[in-house]
Formats: sequence, C-alpha cells, structure tokens
Amino acid sequence: MAENEPGPENLGEDVRLKSLDERLKAARNGEALRKGAGKAADDAGYRLGNRVLAELVGGMAGGALIGWVIDRFAGTSPWALLVMLALGTVVAFRNIIRISQRPK
Repeated sequence: MAENEPGPENLGEDVRLKSLDERLKAARNGEALRKGAGKAADDAGYRLGNRVLAELVGGMAGGALIGWVIDRFAGTSPWALLVMLALGTVVAFRNIIRISQRPK
C-alpha cells in the first residue's frame, strides 16, 4: 500500500536539485545586491568623469593662480596670468588625453 501512495520518495532527484539551485541563486543574488556588488562597475564611469573634471578645473585654476602671483610680484599685469592660464589648460588637456588612453 505504501508503494502506491505519492510521497517525497517518488520525486526525482532532479526536481529537488533544481529547487535547491534556484534557491541558492536567489540567495546569492540577494546577497550581492545587499553588498552592492553591481555598484563597482556603475561607479567606474562616475569616478572617471569626476577625475576628468578635476583635472580640467585644477589645471586651469592652478595655472591662473600661479600666473596671478607672478603678475603681483613682477608687475607684468595680465601677461603672466594669461600665459600660465594657457599653460595650465594645455597641461589639463594632456592629462585628460592620458587618462582616456589607458586600457580599461
């Protein structure tokens, strides 16, 4: 009589293993989302954009500041500022080009 009744022993191992695999995948996905594993790839572009912006602003501001200081001490009012601003811009663009040519 016990042979005719449906029960867990009649289920194939494939069904139980498939169910276990699905539960493990769901648990791993939930853990990855909780830890933020997908964020690293998304943040890479954001960090690169911030670095490019910092290079551009920093190069121009640094060149302008150094030029302004030279103008104050040498009395060459706007010329050192303009030259150093242009030099800072060139250096900033050179750094941006170097950043963009790095292998990913």
